[in-house]
Amino acid sequence: MCKSVLVEEKFHELEEFINELPDKKGALIEVLHKAQHIFGYLPEEVQQFVAEKLNIPASKVYGVVSFYSYFTTTPRGEYVVNICMGTACFVRGAANVLAEFEKQIGVKVGQTTADGKFTVEVLRCVGACGLAPVVTINDRVYGHVTPNDVKKILAEYQD
Repeated sequence: MCKSVLVEEKFHELEEFINELPDKKGALIEVLHKAQHIFGYLPEEVQQFVAEKLNIPASKVYGVVSFYSYFTTTPRGEYVVNICMGTACFVRGAANVLAEFEKQIGVKVGQTTADGKFTVEVLRCVGACGLAPVVTINDRVYGHVTPNDVKKILAEYQD
């Protein structure tokens, strides 16, 4: 199936989601979450599409996308590795854990591997301070992570 057909299907899926909303007013964040889930990120054409479907200015959509760190305008990897750098995690060695992930994966914070498999990000707080330092990969949470754990964690995501 060609790439443009796949993209068209994604726009159709997003349009169906928007059309099924009982109230479009105030639904921008919900729609952006769905759009990012469908597309993996929020490029300009997706933001414009959302603006048109919700009948709001594109500048408002962009303002929300750029304000919240959850949203991204660049493609992310299949696996997004988030290292918590909140106070509890930081004082328990999160910086060393981050350095080891960067070394093992081969990219710096905010970057995605050339094969599109991994993106490395940092978070300010995961809300699991008792497990510090904390790493999340997509929806999976790892607690009490040390630099020695990194290779084993990444092995779970190798094909």
